Amino acid sequence: MTAPRDLTDALVVITGAGRGIGLATAHRFAAAGARVVIGDLDDDVAAKAAAAVGHGAVGLVVDVADRGSYARFVEQAAALAPVDLLVNNAGIMPLTPLLEQSDDSVDRTLEVNLRAVVTGTRLVAPAMVARGRGHVVNVASAVGRLGMAGAAVYSASKFGVLGFSEAAHAELRPHGVDVSTVLPTVVATELAAGVHATRGMRACTPEEVADAIVSVAQRPRFETWVPAHAKGVFHSSNVLPRRVRDLVGRAMGADTTLTDVDVAARADYERRASR
Repeated sequence: MTAPRDLTDALVVITGAGRGIGLATAHRFAAAGARVVIGDLDDDVAAKAAAAVGHGAVGLVVDVADRGSYARFVEQAAALAPVDLLVNNAGIMPLTPLLEQSDDSVDRTLEVNLRAVVTGTRLVAPAMVARGRGHVVNVASAVGRLGMAGAAVYSASKFGVLGFSEAAHAELRPHGVDVSTVLPTVVATELAAGVHATRGMRACTPEEVADAIVSVAQRPRFETWVPAHAKGVFHSSNVLPRRVRDLVGRAMGADTTLTDVDVAARADYERRASR
């Protein structure tokens, strides 16, 4: 086994890092000696997060759904040092039945969750290819491998992230640039407020996902699930016929995980995500 990559002084850029998984990831990278750039839609949130992380962390404003904003964000980060690693973490998860979801919500979900991953990768990859090294880590979701009722568009966006990442990996790896994906199940963050985990699973913490992201940065690999055993559950059930797989899903409560949610507990998040 090769030695883990040394992250000391590496410039790590993280979107959606003002809270939740992104903030936990910023803390972990800073503790590993990396220089961290925190991106968030809210300048006050970004600044407070950077101050909390310390170690010279910088907080910058970015709307990942706006290519111009994302380009300015990357340009500001690259002015500090070459970007060694981009973590495309920003994402939203509106939970609405497919036939009730508004066009604006559909567009925003695809723009933030999928288009922004494409945009971010295209913005940082040219300089990485020119240097012959670099790494893009895309935070996807277990729902990107297993579509679930109540989040059809969210599922589509995360399926798209995985498909894009596989193709980008194939194109960029010969140039020394790694592309990786991290697939959390339910995470105890505001995004998953009011959502219960399926039977046999538990909600993981933002810190567990952050640890996985840092581990991937140190030892690049394409796909990492959090928690790790979820990968085995998925692949085991995926070989079953569709009818049997659906029965197993119902037994685990997967058919209602994203439909039977605490609407009141999600109200604040849904309002913020709709922005």
